Amino acid sequence: MGFIKNSIKKIIKSIVKLSRPTFNLSDNTLKFKLDSDHFYTYDLQDFDTKTRHDPYILEAYTLKSQNLFIEYVQRDIDVTWNVFPSSSYINLVKQKLNLKTMQVLEKYEFNNYEFITFKLDEHYILNFIYIYEINKDVFILDVNSKLYVNLLKNFLKNYTYAHEKNAEDTVDFNFSITRENNLNNYFSYNGSGN
Repeated sequence: MGFIKNSIKKIIKSIVKLSRPTFNLSDNTLKFKLDSDHFYTYDLQDFDTKTRHDPYILEAYTLKSQNLFIEYVQRDIDVTWNVFPSSSYINLVKQKLNLKTMQVLEKYEFNNYEFITFKLDEHYILNFIYIYEINKDVFILDVNSKLYVNLLKNFLKNYTYAHEKNAEDTVDFNFSITRENNLNNYFSYNGSGN
């Protein structure tokens, strides 16, 4: 009987480890899942969140602090993207900031993470982190590179940030891919109607 009980406990523990979200915000801390046993945490101070609404979304919000802008989107299980989420978000950034150019300086992909550093209009550096799960997407814009560098070093141990830091740490990001969905049809219902 002890063998069966221990086996069931191990199975439940494995399921719990696998089902932990890749990204989580709680108690003013961002928590990033690196693998089934390891997490990276990043403390936030002085931030503002706005709930975003769309009929196809279970939960969505934007979070803005001095040097980070985050959009979290959790879609209904029957809702699919009509576009590639990360490239559509990058296009939205370019449009909303009235940028002429967004030159890719570096790009890395690991598990459910995508890291890209851009040079905007030949003078401003912007770091982009895209995190994806089955029905969740997280878009992070990092102006001062701190989160970008420290999170990326968990995947690429010898990583060195070789780009100049911005003299100004703040950019007013005030847009949302969720809010823009009704105009641009980024995602839509794709269910059977049951």
